[in-house]
Amino acid sequence: MSDILSAENYNFLFNLIVEYSPKIILGIVFLFFGLRIIKRTINILDNFLKSKNIDESLRPFFKSLLSIILQVALIISVLSMIGVEMTSFLAILGAAGLAVGLALKDTLQNFAAGVMILFFKPFKVGDFIEYEGVTGTVKEIQIFNSILTTVDNKRVIIPNGILQTSLVTNYSSEDIRRVIWTFSIAYGDDFNKAKSLLLKWIKEDDRILEDMEPMVVISELADSSVNIMVRVWVKSENFLNVKFDYNEKVYNEFPKNNLNIPFPQLDVNINK
Repeated sequence: MSDILSAENYNFLFNLIVEYSPKIILGIVFLFFGLRIIKRTINILDNFLKSKNIDESLRPFFKSLLSIILQVALIISVLSMIGVEMTSFLAILGAAGLAVGLALKDTLQNFAAGVMILFFKPFKVGDFIEYEGVTGTVKEIQIFNSILTTVDNKRVIIPNGILQTSLVTNYSSEDIRRVIWTFSIAYGDDFNKAKSLLLKWIKEDDRILEDMEPMVVISELADSSVNIMVRVWVKSENFLNVKFDYNEKVYNEFPKNNLNIPFPQLDVNINK
């Protein structure tokens, strides 16, 4: 009896291998070439988007989305070629999709937020932004995350859902920005001389916009200093250079013009 069962099992297994081996081999070959075709299709899409001057922020998103769709379609096609019953498979896939969707609701939220960011554009690739104290240049907007590169070349990955619902400062969205300094001189120093020097430097600086009136005023009579507020407008790309240059200029030139930069001090009177 056991010999008969063994023979039957052997014959069943042999027939199964004979029947499905060509399909499995064909499916593997189809999968191999299908993945190569998908890769080439994504490259063609990338070149097409570049030729049409599509926003650089949208290109990685479209490429990732199309790649996922094509790979899922390829897997379903391979399973169908092997002989998997697709009606039952799709029903199982739908149920699994619902369960996965509930389990990955945060991921789906990031996907939806990525779509919102790409179409409403609170920021785009190349913008310099700040989020919760982290500042950096946007390198990519992917379907789930946005990639920033900080000024010291660190890579920061932030989920799109957080960026879409949080306070984000975009330093690149406007063409011009206002530079604000507070410079201090000592009590008894000539404010008018300091003001004249500052206005002279501002007038001679081509980076400062002439059609926007500069402001040089005494902002505060502090405990140890007279604080001078200076405000000018510059193009956004010149903001940091102008700000740093004038810090250095004031530090070097004020003492040469008998304008002292004070430090905090306290006078103590002792009564005998």
